[in-house]
Amino acid sequence: MRYAEKIRILHSPAAARSAAAAGLALAVGLTATPALATPAPATPATRTAGTAAHSALDRYYDQRLSWGTCVQSPDDTTGRDLDAAGVQCANVTVPLDYTAPRGRTITVAVSRLKATDTRHRIGAILLNNGGPGGTAVESPPVIRTAMKKVGARYDIVGFDPRFVGRSTPLDCGWPVSFPWFSAGAGRAGFDRQVALSKSLAAKCRATNASVLPHVTTRNTARDMDVIRGALGERKISYLGYSYGTYLGTVYTQMFPGRYDRVVLDGAIDPRAYGPRLLRDAARENEQALSAWAVWAAGRHTTYGLGRTRTAVLATIDRVMAQAARGPLKVGTAPDTFRLDDTHIPTLLFMGVADDTDASRAFLAEQVSVLSKAAKNQQSALSPEFTEQLRFALTGEGSASGSAQMAIICGDAPAARNPELYWRDIQRARAAHPLFGPLTENIGPCAFWNAPRENPTRIRHDAPALIVAATGDPRTTYRGSVALHDQLPSSRLLTLKGANRHALYGEYGNACVDGKVNRYLETGRLPGKDEVCVK
Repeated sequence: MRYAEKIRILHSPAAARSAAAAGLALAVGLTATPALATPAPATPATRTAGTAAHSALDRYYDQRLSWGTCVQSPDDTTGRDLDAAGVQCANVTVPLDYTAPRGRTITVAVSRLKATDTRHRIGAILLNNGGPGGTAVESPPVIRTAMKKVGARYDIVGFDPRFVGRSTPLDCGWPVSFPWFSAGAGRAGFDRQVALSKSLAAKCRATNASVLPHVTTRNTARDMDVIRGALGERKISYLGYSYGTYLGTVYTQMFPGRYDRVVLDGAIDPRAYGPRLLRDAARENEQALSAWAVWAAGRHTTYGLGRTRTAVLATIDRVMAQAARGPLKVGTAPDTFRLDDTHIPTLLFMGVADDTDASRAFLAEQVSVLSKAAKNQQSALSPEFTEQLRFALTGEGSASGSAQMAIICGDAPAARNPELYWRDIQRARAAHPLFGPLTENIGPCAFWNAPRENPTRIRHDAPALIVAATGDPRTTYRGSVALHDQLPSSRLLTLKGANRHALYGEYGNACVDGKVNRYLETGRLPGKDEVCVK
């Protein structure tokens, strides 16, 4: 999911890589220092248009960026790796509130790996790894590798969205890193989740009330256009994974005519985006879990979870039943954790987003530990599982969870009545007893202030390449098909047979990578939708 990122409601490619190594990840970014924003001579290429605040925004679009080292502190290994790869970093100054551009400013961290084939340079491509709340400053070298020979023709630009990672930070001081757990087996677990969600929303209001209204996808899209202007580009290409597909779609709708080649990998239906986006994903996650159980059954001698798919799933049922009776104790001092039936579905949900052997082995390791704990047997935790649990169950990643929830809650309103969520959970239990109480559960958005802007809806066609796996457990294949239907000029590239979220440059499918790179090289979409096979 590079061990640089951590848990996100929607797995990103960085999350998928981490999952293979350690499941959940989420790097807490360092505070960025303000960039030099010396006004440059205005050119038509860098100015915005069609906005009442045109003249007030000129200083942002025309700023000169101070490119330099990516290292921010002596222990900044990511920065050192970026420097070694030839990447330069800068900070882009943007207004906190685009309706008051002469007011408070914040910074957005960007990185750039410049084109080496300058004679055939195509332009700049902007990256977003998903989340929401995912970083991408670290991504240009990885994407350059994925792009193969065409990568040399692009300036590859990563950025950390506002209030994420190295950009101006946001941290509500939460006691947990993210607030997305199951309701558990009964009303008591749900009531605990209601109380937790309410307290987390209150902490954010108490600590960050002045910025929360401006932590939105639409403002991130505005920041993207400022980045485009500051780079001196008339148009910018874009590669977005997961939530990044929604951000990319929003950009095409807010700034038509300012984008070139657009790749949306693991797409979201904008009509479904919001605090309860994952409520329709229970079926795909159960299918992915079932496929993992077949894999685990074939390795019973290693993990001891059962010799058949049914037996492996029965092991999970026993673990859940025991956890509902009382928390399972795992780990050894000083790293011991207590996991109940509200926590375990989240671990399973995150574990099935990638069907590679490495990721499946990591999930099997987790379930094996939980199975032993359900029998009061202790087993040592791997460093990766320890880090995962420390992140999930403590406030170690509070900044990451705070930013993620602020974006989601700031984008679209959530139902506010807890009883509505409880009724939906109870209805979901019959068909989806494991994942239904998770995907239907309440969250902090139920107690958030109402968003200032309406959600973005598609009103302009956009010729994008949409990439999707038929068994995607996060942004389901149905979402990619729905977005494709709303963008008649788009093309859908389908990978059949994969239970995987995030494909291009991540999954190792030569067919998918080759077709995406052909589009990035030529700028021509396929004449019709295309299919690859796992």
